[in-house]
Amino acid sequence: IIILGGEACPPTVADRWCRDGRTIYNSYGPTEATVVATIAEVRPGEAVTIGKPIPNYTCYVADEQMNLLPWGSEGELLIGGPGVAIGYLKRPELTADKFIANPYGGAGHDTILYRSGDAVALDVNGDILFRGRIDDQVKIRGFRVELGEIEAKLAGLPDIAQAAVVLRNDNGIDQLVAFIVTSKDAAPEVKVLRTGLRDKLPSYMIPSRFEVMEELPRLSSGKVDRKSLKAFALTEIANSEA
Repeated sequence: IIILGGEACPPTVADRWCRDGRTIYNSYGPTEATVVATIAEVRPGEAVTIGKPIPNYTCYVADEQMNLLPWGSEGELLIGGPGVAIGYLKRPELTADKFIANPYGGAGHDTILYRSGDAVALDVNGDILFRGRIDDQVKIRGFRVELGEIEAKLAGLPDIAQAAVVLRNDNGIDQLVAFIVTSKDAAPEVKVLRTGLRDKLPSYMIPSRFEVMEELPRLSSGKVDRKSLKAFALTEIANSEA
């Protein structure tokens, strides 16, 4: 049995690690929920989700006005359960923002909900699709873009081991730049990457540039250092042509 957690699980993990005799679970949960809140079995050839709440936990998907959303609609994930904290030490304003009274009635064990700040949607089976951080949403050319969604689609392309996308302003021009780590020595052709993404994403979500790295910069927490990527010196070879 293998249990994954801490980072979003790309489909390539399922393709590489799923074997007969192994059971792999994708777990999700912020520290404030102490610590796992949902879980899903990972199966090759199937979409990777964060599943459903573990026993005694509840999850809600809501918009900015706290209205519950139907399946397919993206919103913020709210978590309730016995492991949810009561707040942050000596940070009353942040506590009041993130830990709220359950406006949906609750089931007795989830009177307080934690606003995770994670963008999610429910699929037709009621499983939770993780889309990334709400604060990873950016606007480009008037469109709201989920960076996590682009990263997930990139990670699903052949020979892409890891991907991170940031919105940068270079020479006064806003552009999406994708930083990728490949599973092979040869760098993929930009045209091939764009063609693969065109089948999955609208044109405004396709990065203008693709930068190949040996490894993505990380913070001490292990998460991708997006600030470093925004300052990273891009290669001189232009690859923004369609």
